[in-house]
Amino acid sequence: MQPFISVFSHVVALDRRDVDTDAILPKQYMAMVSRQGFGRYLFDNWRYLKEGKPGDEPADREPNPAFVLNAPAAQGARILLCRANFGCGSSREHAVWALADWGIRALVAPSFAEIFYNNCCKNGVLPIVLGGEVIDALFAKTQMAPVSLSIDLPSQTLTEADGSEHCFTISPTQKQLLLCGLDEVAHTLANYREQIMGFERERFAREPWLVRR
Repeated sequence: MQPFISVFSHVVALDRRDVDTDAILPKQYMAMVSRQGFGRYLFDNWRYLKEGKPGDEPADREPNPAFVLNAPAAQGARILLCRANFGCGSSREHAVWALADWGIRALVAPSFAEIFYNNCCKNGVLPIVLGGEVIDALFAKTQMAPVSLSIDLPSQTLTEADGSEHCFTISPTQKQLLLCGLDEVAHTLANYREQIMGFERERFAREPWLVRR
């Protein structure tokens, strides 16, 4: 997983409240077994005029010209500006995989569903919570001209093109996961491998019948 240190990118503004995980990645794609390839189905019901199915190629489908991710200006964007309660609904981690696979590195919103927020931090996507007034102002700016933002995780700051700086909070553990590009299992092994191995050696010496011979 790619570590998150900083990102500078133009913004895609998704002006919809309560975007649930089924909108982010529809249920018919949940049967896919690999984490790769979900990006082509991101916001599938909104990006295309007809419902899709696993294996459909984007080039063979008719895009919805009114959806923001289909605009030429959205291509290459790494930051998604969202409204409140983004990521609500089912706890499917696949929704975050789809965002990451499409290229999104950071989400900026006034609030996120709790499980979705945690899934983002475990999968290399930084969820940033800012006040409602700041979010409203950013949306208003996207209506007038393209908006670019600079995000620095070590200093926990988001900076606008005019120099306006906004601080955000994140737990130390989740910050470390993102900075190192680790999920919780990899983080545990990286920091406690010797303790785990020591416990295993002691346990198998004490209870040798646990080891297949």
